[in-house]
Amino acid sequence: MQKRNWKSKSWRSAAQLLLGSLGLALATLVCFRLGLNLATAAFAYLIVIVLISLMGSTFASAILSIIAVGCLNYCFATPVFDFRIDYPQDSVLVIAFLLTSLIVTGLIGRARAQTEAALRAEAVLREQASLLNLTHDSIFVRDMNNLITYWNHGAEAFYGWTAEEVVGKATTHQLLQTVFPMPLDKIEAELLSTGRWEGELLHNKSDGTQALVASRWSLLRDERQRPIRVLETNNDITKRKQAEETLRQAQVDLAHISRVTTMGELAASISHELNQPIAATVTNADACLRWLARDTPDLEEARTAAMRIVKDGRRASEMINRIHSFFKKGSAERKSVDVDDVIREMIVLLGNELTRNSISVRAELAADLPHVMADRVQLQQVVMNLVMNSIAAMKDVDGKRELAIRTQQAEDQQVMVCVSDTGVGLPPQQADKVFNAFFTTKPEGTGMGLSISRSIVEMHGGRLWAADNCPCGASFYFILPVRVPE
Repeated sequence: MQKRNWKSKSWRSAAQLLLGSLGLALATLVCFRLGLNLATAAFAYLIVIVLISLMGSTFASAILSIIAVGCLNYCFATPVFDFRIDYPQDSVLVIAFLLTSLIVTGLIGRARAQTEAALRAEAVLREQASLLNLTHDSIFVRDMNNLITYWNHGAEAFYGWTAEEVVGKATTHQLLQTVFPMPLDKIEAELLSTGRWEGELLHNKSDGTQALVASRWSLLRDERQRPIRVLETNNDITKRKQAEETLRQAQVDLAHISRVTTMGELAASISHELNQPIAATVTNADACLRWLARDTPDLEEARTAAMRIVKDGRRASEMINRIHSFFKKGSAERKSVDVDDVIREMIVLLGNELTRNSISVRAELAADLPHVMADRVQLQQVVMNLVMNSIAAMKDVDGKRELAIRTQQAEDQQVMVCVSDTGVGLPPQQADKVFNAFFTTKPEGTGMGLSISRSIVEMHGGRLWAADNCPCGASFYFILPVRVPE
């Protein structure tokens, strides 16, 4: 392609030089027949050179200027038909002609190059504008005064304003009434610093409705790296956000159903756990009445019995509150949560189930563990699902049955929890599937516990994974950030 272009330019330059030579010959003939002097002939030659220069090649025009100097010297400078010049003023005139013709041809060449560059740039812009108009994205350009300079068809269709209504007549802030996720000065500072910004914005349309858009800003600079324009691309994500919210609500409902199902399975254990403080309360109440029924009431023993009643009543109340909060259905409410407290609560709540299956518990909870921003009930569900999964894995194991729960502070301001058991371990060749929905190795399992747990952990900005223990059992790990990313 480059060789072909070079040949094309060479032929064009040759044709320009030939045509210019014919023009100079014609001008020489006319000037000679009319008996015109050197200055007039030089002016005629200059007109020919200017006309030829407009055709293209600056190099051919320069060669033509040198040929014109020779013609002036030979045909019009004294002595005529001789390259010698007798008069100094003729020499000055010839030199002035040469300089003038070279300067003019250079200026014409530069102007022509700039014009061609402008035409190419305009063609590129037209092509880009055509491509931008083919996309369904809303794309517009604004200058540093926020005045809209370009508005594509996607923006017309999405926002409801035509390009004629907005280009050069409105600013984006006035037109769209943008709701920014952070102060505008911070966004603009990031744009100037990095040349781009991405985020979600709330825009108003021409009919007054609002739309949530995924917005991308790109800063355009000139040759001196000065900011001149901002290209903004917006995608409507309103329906996607609504679908995500619907999915999130479905996950919340599914998690609630899973909690209710699990608590139903634990009903016998829970009733047994509650029966202990209730029975103790009745026993202490009988004892208190006996101490008071004596001929001389033993107030000290009665007071001691009453204190035991209060203690057992509070114990039963706390357990009922835990169960009630676990059954509670509502939107996720993230607060500062002590992970160690959640683990202790679950150990108490599942204590009878652990005892019934002859499982010992070893809790290694790190001191001064930072709190995490989480929904307490959802975090309880994750811990309960992992503990119940370990109980099921150790239920039919002969030998040592031990559940170990460890907490520690991880890197990057994260908290890590490990639930480890001595059960049957992860299924061979299927370890990566244990977190899939409806995948289960238990005949009575639903295959949702671990899937729900992973969803909850990931919604909190964390990660949940599993690993085999040596020589037996499995460990489930999850990490949670101290601060949930926005």
